[in-house]
Parts: sequence; C-alpha cells; structure tokens
Amino acid sequence: MKEFGRYVLFLESLVVRRETFITYYRLVMEECVQIGVKSISLFVLVSTFMGAVTTVQTAFNLVTPLVPRFVISQVVREMTVLELAPTIMAIIFAGKIGSSMAGGLGTMRITEQIDALEVMGINSSSYLVLPKIIASMLMYPMLVIFAGVCSLLGGYLVGTLTGIMTPTEYIMGLRSVFNQYTITFALTKSIVFAFLISSISCFKGYFTHGGALEVGIASTEAVTSSVIAVLLADYFLANLLL
Repeated sequence: MKEFGRYVLFLESLVVRRETFITYYRLVMEECVQIGVKSISLFVLVSTFMGAVTTVQTAFNLVTPLVPRFVISQVVREMTVLELAPTIMAIIFAGKIGSSMAGGLGTMRITEQIDALEVMGINSSSYLVLPKIIASMLMYPMLVIFAGVCSLLGGYLVGTLTGIMTPTEYIMGLRSVFNQYTITFALTKSIVFAFLISSISCFKGYFTHGGALEVGIASTEAVTSSVIAVLLADYFLANLLL
C-alpha cells in the first residue's frame, strides 16, 4: 500500500508546475518517434507470426467436416482483435518500451541529472515523465491497429499458401458476424495498457537509487509490475465492457 500511495502521489506531481505547451509538444513528438516509429518493425514481426501460428493451430483443431472452413479466419479475427493485438503486444511493449523508460530515468537519477532539473526550478517528473505517458497513449493504439492488420495478413498468407483455406473463405470468415464494438473494446484496452505501462515504468525508474545495478533492477521491476498490471486490467475491463 505504501508503494501504491507513492505511485498515486507521483501521478499527481505530473500535473503541477507544468511547462509551456510548446515545450510539451516538442517533447511528445520526440517520444512518439522513440515509442512508435522505432517499434513498428518489432510489432510487424511478432504480430505477423502470431496471426500465422493462430491460423495453423485453429485449423489443426477444427478437423470435423461439420465446421465450415471460413470459421478458422473468424476465430483468428476474434482472437486477434480481443486479445492478441492489444494484450499480448502490451507485454512486448512493456519489455521494449517500459524497460527503456525505466532504465533511462534510472540513469538520469543516479547521474544526478534529475536533481539538476529540480535545482533549476523545473518540475522534473512533469518534464520527463508526462510526455512519455502522453506519447504512449497516442502511439500504442496505433501500434495495436497495425499489429491487428499484420496478424490478419499473416493468417491470410499462411492459410492460403498452405492450402488450409481459399482466399474467398478467409475473407468470408473475416466478414462473418463481425461486431464493431470489439474494435472499440480493443482500442479502449490499448489506451489503458499504454497508461499503465508508461506510468509504472517511469515510476520505477524515477525513484531509482544507488548505481548501475539498481538501474537494472528497476528495469526488471518495471517490466514485471507492468505485465501484472496489464493482466489485471485486462480482466477487469473484460468484465466491465463486455
């Protein structure tokens, strides 16, 4: 509870003594490049193979002739939109971006760069952390959309090239009984996950004390805590929104 209280006070400190809008705009744009643009290749690779493997495994389990083949792509679509794209990719996001945030802020703390900002009268938490959180909440939903498209495309390529199903059957399954609310649900989860991962990772890195060893420990704790928070949030959001 003490740690959670520090986390809440940390979030409160982000919105006091703020800098000018132009300053935050520049910082957010820089973070968007680091968080979003430089993560696209990893998301493409993971999501494409994720969709391909899901298609193969679904086809392997649907061996009965009573189930039409287009159901395979329908299952892949629901799994991708509801869980694989927003939740599984959030774990990848925590491992890559969360650890980077915690390690960067931890290094700034032990090298007294954060203390220097405080001496200059700058709210270091707001200046360093708030742009990272805003950029994460802007870019991660876009990465989720990109991952979803790549996952469905990976399933299409594997399904059609290996003869599991025809292109017409795959497209039919994607269009069959489609509920648009699942997209809203996935994007809502992605925004919540982005906030949790970025804020928890920055919290762990910002309060690092010691040396290089403690920076590594903070990065590990950031990823671990972020993944746990994402899984808990996924459960509660599923109960509230579905």
